[in-house]
Amino acid sequence: MKANFKLPIFLLALLVSIPLHAQTAQTSQDELAPGDPHLISPEDLLKIIQSSGEKPLILNIGPWLIYRQAHIPDAEFVGGTADKQGLERLRGRVKSMPQTKAIVLYCGCCPWSHCPNVRPALKELSAKGFSNVKVLYIADSFGTDWVDKGYPTVKGQ
Repeated sequence: MKANFKLPIFLLALLVSIPLHAQTAQTSQDELAPGDPHLISPEDLLKIIQSSGEKPLILNIGPWLIYRQAHIPDAEFVGGTADKQGLERLRGRVKSMPQTKAIVLYCGCCPWSHCPNVRPALKELSAKGFSNVKVLYIADSFGTDWVDKGYPTVKGQ
């Protein structure tokens, strides 16, 4: 009779642990929440782009198709940083720069909470000692949070 209860107890333990893992994953996704000093809003980046002051290096760390459709003027395409190759491209691009250089990273491929690229890129640059890195907070998508607002874009490059 005891043997019949081992399987249900095991299953119960497994089911109880699933929400805990899901909660942990969600917490790590929310590490960069509005108000975080590493974030910059589209409005604030637009002001910097339109100012006469020194411009940050703007790196697109999203998919090529989105970059080609529309991207921020003077943004450079690095590509997704969710994998080792993407992080290697990012490292290569900033290798010769001073660690105080202002850098803005952005993706915009999907809603903020699901973006696979922004957190690894920020983590990588922080680990390399870059102290002036911001991530453009794109809540929904680049189309919704930048293009549809009429902010300047470059298309087809």
